[in-house]
Amino acid sequence: MNCCSRFSCSPRKPMLIVLHGEHSTPGRIGRMLRDLGFGLDIRRPRFGDSLPQNMCGHSGAVYFGGPMSANDEDDWIRREIDWIGLPLKEKKPFLGICLGAQMLARHLGQPVGRHPEGKVEVGYYPIRPTEAGRGLCAAPFPTCVYQWHREGFDLPGGATLLAEGEDFEAQAIRVGEKAFGLQFHPDVTYDMMCQWTVTALERMNQPGAQEGRRHLDGWFQHDGVVARWTEAFLRCWSGGGACGRAASVAAE
Repeated sequence: MNCCSRFSCSPRKPMLIVLHGEHSTPGRIGRMLRDLGFGLDIRRPRFGDSLPQNMCGHSGAVYFGGPMSANDEDDWIRREIDWIGLPLKEKKPFLGICLGAQMLARHLGQPVGRHPEGKVEVGYYPIRPTEAGRGLCAAPFPTCVYQWHREGFDLPGGATLLAEGEDFEAQAIRVGEKAFGLQFHPDVTYDMMCQWTVTALERMNQPGAQEGRRHLDGWFQHDGVVARWTEAFLRCWSGGGACGRAASVAAE
């Protein structure tokens, strides 16, 4: 039996935050979730932290990105991919970002792989929101977003496409009512961007990657729209409003 069917699960129980770097942070998404009143239960399974056996102690879960691949055979990666079935089964909010979205796709049986021409997305790239994406929350879906990945996936069976890209099709997906995967990085802050463009300089030498100056220029051009959308999305995703066409109409 689903434990949440027997006991009330408070909407302000902490969010489970799954990080993949020893010193990585949840960035802007962590700050926005705190502003919404959620505590953050930060865990790093890669470094030995466990994942909960059910979702009754958490309002939802967020998987963040990392330099590894969802295809790696490490035990902790397989455990994380399998664990996604828990929030899906219990119909609790789940959000996967970049690697987290790829893990969601793998859990759904969709292959994750590199572009056939070896292209990557490292920098700001245009995406096209679908009708379902445009009606998701009370803010316009961004059309140019920050990316940092060399693998991607096509739309998994049973998922809804919210935004698509030129070289990597599935940029945002929805599974059921409460699970989402975003290939791009709404979590990134200006400080994080500056750090990534220095510590992972080799990524910007790959086919299709943008030079560091374009990353910083893109921040000033596009981040305002991304930030407003991220706040509106997190508010509805975490239970503070309806995710769907009604939210968009109400805001007009």
